[in-house]
Amino acid sequence: MIIGLIFIVFLALLMLGIPIVISIGVTTIFPLLTNIATPYRVDTIVRWAVQGADSITVIAIPMFILAGAIMSKGGVSKKLFDVFAYFVGKRTAGLPMATIMTCLFYGAISGSGVATAAAVGSMTIPILTRLGYDKIFVAALVATAGSLGVIIPPSIPFVMFGSLTNTSVGDLFVAGITPGILIGISLMVYAYYYCKKNGEDKEKINKMVDDLHSKGFFRVFKESFWAVLSPVIILGGIYSGVVTPTEAATASVFYSLFICLFVYKTLKLSDIPNLLKTGVSQYAGLVMLLALANSFSRMLTVMQGAQIVSDFVITYLKTGVVLLIGINILMFIMGMFMDTGPAVAILGPILVPVAASLGINPVHLGIVMVSNLAIGMVTPPFGMNLFVVSPLIDESSSVVGFKAIPFIIAFTISLIIITFIPSLSLFLVNAMK
Repeated sequence: MIIGLIFIVFLALLMLGIPIVISIGVTTIFPLLTNIATPYRVDTIVRWAVQGADSITVIAIPMFILAGAIMSKGGVSKKLFDVFAYFVGKRTAGLPMATIMTCLFYGAISGSGVATAAAVGSMTIPILTRLGYDKIFVAALVATAGSLGVIIPPSIPFVMFGSLTNTSVGDLFVAGITPGILIGISLMVYAYYYCKKNGEDKEKINKMVDDLHSKGFFRVFKESFWAVLSPVIILGGIYSGVVTPTEAATASVFYSLFICLFVYKTLKLSDIPNLLKTGVSQYAGLVMLLALANSFSRMLTVMQGAQIVSDFVITYLKTGVVLLIGINILMFIMGMFMDTGPAVAILGPILVPVAASLGINPVHLGIVMVSNLAIGMVTPPFGMNLFVVSPLIDESSSVVGFKAIPFIIAFTISLIIITFIPSLSLFLVNAMK
């Protein structure tokens, strides 16, 4: 009864438009405010909050945010796009496919879907529209492909999920590779169909690609080499065991500064204070969310909330398959109204023990949750990536969201495969142990 009341209060606050961080905080102290008997006190909540923010794993988040900001300011996305366009630009849907590949690689630098959509979109949308592609189609493509930034490792939501559920962040990173590639391929399939059906201005496209070819492979590769090498260094260091995810995140900041300051020379020392300010401002809200989400999950645990949810699931959702279907429906709905980070922070600690009781691997659960919530980044009414790309073409987010529906369907088909074939996510994890 008490747990039900707590969830009702939480949902009511969200429906009233109260910011998610404040809603979590108020809900956590609600039993104390109403004199409900609790096994914790205010100082206990504060201690839980500090523990949620004071973690070596959590430090990876601001580092990846800062590295992404540096790469974005340094124009790294253009270097990545050029190398992919060189190879596939003249094929049907070659440049849209190159855009998706750029999102995949840029996501392996920034760890953020919004940052990926912003950096790649601001560069590719003007190029593709000049080449004759429909601007709304291109914006929808970038908005959807940008959400790969939270699936392809390193992923900030994976770091959050791992730190709040005691799941290996390294395993989550490894497990995200194949699902991310599968989703990228599914988006390319639809892009190919669209371009085959609607045609392309081959004259303009071939001229642009010929200009790239005129530079020669070695020059294009030389210009793109350091950008392509970035995710290789970051992920290679983690998977080889040389560095932890946090150490890799810190190394990525110095690497990003080095190539943007001294190799590409697209960044000035005077830009660094503003980049630090951007990183801090973006992380401030996340660290508060992590701190209060940890208090919220601990509160539910001591109030027997997790056990109540587990008993309900075992009684009414008796198999792992049914639970996964239920989780996907819940995540899809939440993704329409809530950003990936808050949804992971709230539901991750509740669902992991429940899923484990039905034999669902927590790493697989994390992949399913984040992949599903990634769809929410491009679904109306509050898909964050829609709000990022729509100003770039002077259209409303709803117009871009409608055009993105076929991409969302392709994304969802991949999600179904990921959900019900756990080995797709776990075989690399198991192979590396």
